[in-house]
Amino acid sequence: AKDYELRQYETAKWVSTVIRGETQKEAMRQGFWKLFHYIQGKNEKEMKIDMTVPVTCLVKSGCTDFKISFFVPFEHQDSPPQPTDSDVFIEERKAAALFVRSFGGFASPEKYADEAEALARTLRNRGQPFHEDFFYTAGYDSPFKLFNRHNEVWYFKK
Repeated sequence: AKDYELRQYETAKWVSTVIRGETQKEAMRQGFWKLFHYIQGKNEKEMKIDMTVPVTCLVKSGCTDFKISFFVPFEHQDSPPQPTDSDVFIEERKAAALFVRSFGGFASPEKYADEAEALARTLRNRGQPFHEDFFYTAGYDSPFKLFNRHNEVWYFKK
């Protein structure tokens, strides 16, 4: 469809952390730095790992816990180094079909919420079943990139 796409993602490992009781913006900031320290060597192998995109944030309705994640690079998917920070963990996300809406600009939590609502409205209007109680935000650019930015919101297909 012109305003969203349906993607199939394979099973993959992500390094994640959950930030509780903060605003989404503050959770993203704290979570990003915890994960950044992990890829900079705060792991059992003291190994530097390449930064990957997207950086995702799990947003659940009515919940102030946010799970921030980095994709584990392909060369480390089989055995990612274990985090040494007890707040950071490796998770395996199962293969899934996702409805994705893309948009540009600098994405605030409010902008992500608006885009997620627009995607949810479109999916409901088209009779597409999806898990409505949570969505992921996905950011693809460094904060220093000013133009042609790429952001997404994801809903899991039922």
